[in-house]
Amino acid sequence: MGRASRAALALSLCLISAATAAAAATDVTASMPVGSMTTTPIGWIMFCHENADDCRTSGMASLDTTPREATAKFLALLSGVNDRVNAEIKPVTDRELYGVEERWTYATTKGDCEDFALDKRRDLHAAGVPLGDLLMTVVRKRNGEGHAVLTVRTSEGDFILDNLDRRVRPWNETSYTFVKRQSSTDPNIWLAVVGDGDVAVGALRK
Repeated sequence: MGRASRAALALSLCLISAATAAAAATDVTASMPVGSMTTTPIGWIMFCHENADDCRTSGMASLDTTPREATAKFLALLSGVNDRVNAEIKPVTDRELYGVEERWTYATTKGDCEDFALDKRRDLHAAGVPLGDLLMTVVRKRNGEGHAVLTVRTSEGDFILDNLDRRVRPWNETSYTFVKRQSSTDPNIWLAVVGDGDVAVGALRK
């Protein structure tokens, strides 16, 4: 093999390696990185006392670990549910509604952020999405205030359904610091979201 051929081969191998590394980095970024088990929100524990059937492991991704494909039709479903629930529910704090700081429940006409997320979880599951792909998630806003959203696992990464944003966006394109979310195999196990310290995810991409 001549010098020119060896150089061309070396360049091709470098390009292939770079492309592979870039693809791997994209996969890591697209899927929310989670680590060890962490504390379960008291709101979820109390919710499960009232809605035991919605907290069982049946329907979780342990039966099918492959997330749903992020087709245009599926993303349209997510957007439709997000828009409808956001329009139907008036945001009201738990203190105003129930006189307590924290209560997770299904909303009817009024609710807090976690109630929006629970309604979307229920409606998407009723539409055929496995519970293992519908994960309650705790985040922090830029001002440090706690907030809850719904994470939807797909073949193209994790998407966020949020009562404060009509857009269904990849988790790493939001302005939140992600704290913890449910395990995809057991809704009663919560996992810490790992990242670069406490730097807000996507803070520069508002």
